[in-house]
Amino acid sequence: MKLKNKKVLVTGADGFIGSHLVETLLNRGSRVKAFVCYNSFNSWGWLDSLDKKKLSKIEIFTGDIRDPNGTAKAVEGVDIVFHLAALIGIPFSYHSPDSYIDTNVKGTLNVLQAARASGTAKLLVTSTSEVYGTAKSVPIKETHPLQGQSPYSASKIAADKITESFARSFNLPVTTVRPFNTYGPRQSARAIIPTIIIQLLSGRKSISLGSLTPTRDFNYVKDIAEAFIAIAASDNTNGREINVASGSEISVGRLAEKIMKIIGRKADINMDRKRVRPADSEVERLLGSNDLIRKLTKWVPRYGLDEGLKETAAWFKDKNNARSYKADIYNV
Repeated sequence: MKLKNKKVLVTGADGFIGSHLVETLLNRGSRVKAFVCYNSFNSWGWLDSLDKKKLSKIEIFTGDIRDPNGTAKAVEGVDIVFHLAALIGIPFSYHSPDSYIDTNVKGTLNVLQAARASGTAKLLVTSTSEVYGTAKSVPIKETHPLQGQSPYSASKIAADKITESFARSFNLPVTTVRPFNTYGPRQSARAIIPTIIIQLLSGRKSISLGSLTPTRDFNYVKDIAEAFIAIAASDNTNGREINVASGSEISVGRLAEKIMKIIGRKADINMDRKRVRPADSEVERLLGSNDLIRKLTKWVPRYGLDEGLKETAAWFKDKNNARSYKADIYNV
């Protein structure tokens, strides 16, 4: 399916990955409808940072993914739906798990119901590599067991399974897209790479992190946006669960050292106990296989970790971009 001139809906369009996906879709000639979370400030999140020419091409829909009526209205008349809206912070899920069920599980159900009712030609539901938990075998393939090691990951597993049920029960043209650790400009400070960067740029001689030994498979946000589009364009992805991964891993400790070299600032690393996950909840290793997405689409990752980190660091160095980030607190 060609996406040019297609009407597409992006839920979570005001967020990190969603805003990058919106930009990429606009560049491809899609007619974009952006579902942003209603708020009394009338903030459109990161979409507010786009230039006016781009913003004028976007149809903004304000609502709440937890509301089935508004969600159904958003999906009406749309050819393709990219469902990214979610609560994603793992530490926050420890003390507010109800909100993760309402948003990630019920919200996904609302999108599935709406897509089924409206006859949407293609639906992509965003999962996460966290559903795999600590790797039992590597590289992690889509057949790897799912392990709910945090309330967040459990909510995403539930959403994945509801999505699978709609594909099997109703032949809904839906694909579960499972990105491994995404990073890049606009990412919130609750993620590890922005956490390291903003602490270093603040001039600290010691930065605070959680556990340093877990490994992650990092993917630049522009590669992730291209993966969503490649999966949507393919005729071979319906009913599938598809990893988006680089196929390489790095520990948190080594990542911090790499970022120090890129930024040109050294600092001691302090392991802050309040940032450490409960022992059985910590995902010790994530290393994904991208064999399936390469087989089904033409997607290949274009950014190596060093290149992506340099672009990310450059974005954070611009004080206009980073003014709202708080280096002196633990962002959950």
